[in-house]
Order: sequence, then C-alpha cells, then structure tokens
Amino acid sequence: MKQEIINAHIIDPDSGFNDISNLYIDEKTIAHIGKTPPESFHADHTIDAAGQWLFPGLIDLSAYLREPGQEFKASIESEALAAVSAGITQLYYMPEPETSIDNMPMVNLIMKRARAEKKVRVNVIGAITQGLKGKQLTNMGGLKYAGCTGVSNQRQPFSNTRTLRMAMDYAATYNLPLFLHPIDHALVGNGCVHEGPVATRMGLPGIPVAAETTAIAQIIALIEELDVPVHLCRLSAASSVTLVRTAKQRGLPVTADVAAHQLFLTEMDISDFNPLCHVQPPLRNQRDLEALRQGVADGTIDAICSDHQPHEIDAKLAPFQQTEPGISAFETLLPLIVRLSEEGSMPLDQAIASVTIRPAEITGSQQGRLQVGRKADFTLFDNQDFWQLRASDLVSQGKNTPFEGWSFSGKSSKTFIQGKCVFDRTSTS
Repeated sequence: MKQEIINAHIIDPDSGFNDISNLYIDEKTIAHIGKTPPESFHADHTIDAAGQWLFPGLIDLSAYLREPGQEFKASIESEALAAVSAGITQLYYMPEPETSIDNMPMVNLIMKRARAEKKVRVNVIGAITQGLKGKQLTNMGGLKYAGCTGVSNQRQPFSNTRTLRMAMDYAATYNLPLFLHPIDHALVGNGCVHEGPVATRMGLPGIPVAAETTAIAQIIALIEELDVPVHLCRLSAASSVTLVRTAKQRGLPVTADVAAHQLFLTEMDISDFNPLCHVQPPLRNQRDLEALRQGVADGTIDAICSDHQPHEIDAKLAPFQQTEPGISAFETLLPLIVRLSEEGSMPLDQAIASVTIRPAEITGSQQGRLQVGRKADFTLFDNQDFWQLRASDLVSQGKNTPFEGWSFSGKSSKTFIQGKCVFDRTSTS
C-alpha cells in the first residue's frame, strides 16, 4: 500500500530537515520527503497531519519488560503496546536477575514473543555472566547468533576486575556492544538514596557519588588498555559527566546515556519519603541535574533513555528503603524530551536526536532517521494535546510513576513501524 502523510512538521535530526512537508511511503519504506510526490506515486491512503510534528521513531536504550518470569509486574504484550503508544519504535530489553537472558533458548523465547505482538521492535541485550552472578562468562558468540545486539551485567557486580576485563575482551571478539553500569558495589553498601543532607535528615543510608565515579575511572582505564568500545549506562552525577567528557576528548571509544527522570527530579523529591522516586542510581542534587542536562546539550552524554521498570502496586508500598527501585517510564519519555526544549535546555531537534539518531549510532541501528529507502518508522506527535498525567491512565501495566499530576504538552497520536500504523490514539480513546 502507498501512503502519504501531508502537512506535517517533519523534524529529522540526522539530516537537519525541519519544515512543514509531506512524507510518502511505498509499502514498508520511505519513498520521498517533500511537498510534492514523485510523478509515479499515487497514494492509496492519505493522512492530514496539519498541526502535528513528525519525528523518527524513538529508540529506547533501556527497558525491562519482565517476561518471562515476572508477569505479575508486566508482560511483553502490555509493554509493547505502551512503547508504541509513546512513539517508541525500537527498544533494548535489558537482562535482570529474574530474567537473566544468559542462554540461546531464553533469547529465542523473548524474540518469538516480541514478534508475535507485531508492535515495537525488541532488541535483546544478553547477560555477560551466567545468571548475572559476575563469575562465569556466558557464551557470547551463541547469544549473538541467537540475535542479541549487545551484552550487559545489568546492575549486578563482577566478582573481580579480572572478570570484567575478560568480559570486555570477549565481547569485542564478537563485536557485541558492551552496556556497563558504573557501580562500585562496595561503596554502595546498603545505600538507597544520594549521600547528602537530605539522606541525613531522613535517616536513610546514602550512596556517594564516588560509587559511580570510581567505577567509571576503572572502566575508562580498561577501555584505554584494551581499545574496546563501551557504553556507560545511567550517569547520575556531575563528576561522572566530567570523567566521560575528558575520556572523549582523549579519543577513547566511550558513549553514555542518562535516564530522562534524572533530568527533572532531584533528591528533594524524596524528602517526603516518596517511594515512587526510589530509583537506582539515586536522584542526586540540583548541581548534578544541571550538569547532566549540559552533558546532553554538548554531546558528552549521547542518549536519553526511559529506563522503563514497571512494578506491581505492592512493590512501592513498603517503607522507602524496602521498596523496589524503578519507574514506569515509556509514556513520559517523549513529553519530557519535548519539555527539555520548552525549558530552553537545548533546541528541539537536538533533544529529539538524543532518542533517535544518537542511540542508533551507539547500537549500529539503521533506524532513528527519516531517509528515502529506510524503513518507515516514525511517530506523529500532537503538540497541542495538553494533558495531565494520571497513573491510572498509563497504558503500561506498571503504574509506578513520580510524575502523577504533572502537565505536559503533546502526545504521540500515531506510531508507524515499517509503514504500518501500530498505534492510533484516535481509535483507542
């Protein structure tokens, strides 16, 4: 089928295209972008997107879909729908202890379930070590053969630095991107919040910034020695941004991301023991938040992700320290990205780049851009749809969001993957 999306404000950070124009689709691919179609193009279906923005489909570098094993929290079915409702067309499914993704049958199962939903593209990140226990390396060659697009040990510790070094060397052999969470677990201890005055006043054990920066320094030292590219996951502190910036200036192959909530929330948001703000790494202070925003603006931090972690209601009902960390974040990712531009932190096209072309470059994905001949993955965003978030309205099975009551300007109205509309808000409202 041939389709045309007319009168949309098309923004493609990769090419720099930013204008009101039309996009033409021939079956699964983009046939043309411009105000007039090719002479031989005759659309079977027309969508008038006047007043809406058209972005490349979002690429989310971190999501926990919980299936198999934790369907009481969420499922691939529920979260795939939540993702496309938020304009996300491609996501990276991270391993966790309950779903460690350390063998080929597990990878095959997840990919089969994801394909059955026929919605978001799910890329699987395999485990670096068996059961994420940090001791015995997985068969990374087998994981790649099964379809894994990267490996990680999630937030779990390595038994020693030698194991980490071997993992980096082994992953490079198979050209598997390394997603490493910089954490010195000895310094984390039993901490649950940022170490500082707020933690002291609340009587909660703190996590020092050094728990992150010492791990980054160690990883950078190994990168320099082995010349192995590494992606650092979820920076949270100003000092971390400085370390990564210096490493990049030295030409080391390192990239980094930040979770969207770290750009809007600080330790002050937990001052009433709000368990919905219990995240790892912890929310830090205003200076850290501003440094993280600057890091995204100047390219030190390459990408912004949702770090989507849906939970059941009970997971957030215990005393703060005993609650499970994480936010249900798919549906606030793009609205928060747009807000970064509205607040003047960076131009809109640069903000959109952090969730499209930049993560695509990190992972080697061919998506994240609007280009003739590429798969037609994009989202229409109605920036005149002003709304207030209610957790009960989230499409995700997880309702654990700290943004309850926040007002946002804009929602994805339609999402397309390979030229097919996989989400239409008008048909679900």
